[in-house]
Amino acid sequence: MKQEVFFQDLGMRSYKEVWDMQEELLKENVAVKSYARSQEPAGSIAVEASDIPTKNYLLFVEHPPVYTLGKSGHKENVLMNETELKENSIDFFHINRGGDITFHGPQQLVGYPILDLAKFKTDLGWYLRSLEEVIILTMAEYGLKGDRSKGETGVWMDPGIKGKERKICAMGIKCSRWITMHGFAFNVNPDLSYFNHIIPCGIPDKQVTSLERELGRKVDMDEVKERVKMNFE
Repeated sequence: MKQEVFFQDLGMRSYKEVWDMQEELLKENVAVKSYARSQEPAGSIAVEASDIPTKNYLLFVEHPPVYTLGKSGHKENVLMNETELKENSIDFFHINRGGDITFHGPQQLVGYPILDLAKFKTDLGWYLRSLEEVIILTMAEYGLKGDRSKGETGVWMDPGIKGKERKICAMGIKCSRWITMHGFAFNVNPDLSYFNHIIPCGIPDKQVTSLERELGRKVDMDEVKERVKMNFE
């Protein structure tokens, strides 16, 4: 059964503002679930997930320059100290998603799905592979072959060719009571030099790339957004 997903393009917003927004949407959905379960009479059959009025969202956003470190990430993968971060106007947040260090900045499409997976499929592996597939399908529309790298989340190019592996889309999520938050960061036309100051995703000796670098031209962000949105749907 198809599910309704509320879509919003937030434009350029600070990382903290949108992190707070995601937390609030997740919290609202968890509260709805908890209330529905609390109303079940003792010994009754559990309420069907489809009958619980949680709401699904897909947020698109671009952030001013920011490094974010996942909950199990290593601070030493940030190659700048606090003074250097301030001098270069780069924010830094240690956050509650999976994964290690990544960069967000202008001309990178960041997508935050807040979904109740109980209405889709309660399988985080399936969910992450599905997010990867959205990006792989979008890349194919530009004549590029996106791929998966064994044991590493996200979308890559040439993951099996030593020295040529390059990541084009990073992913990291949090899930609580099967409600998701955080998501993917798809490099469209970002300034890739920001990645020189971190060990992206904590994986040394692998490159980062973008649609712009692979195609040799700037790509229209609105066009990419529309294609990602359609493939997500």
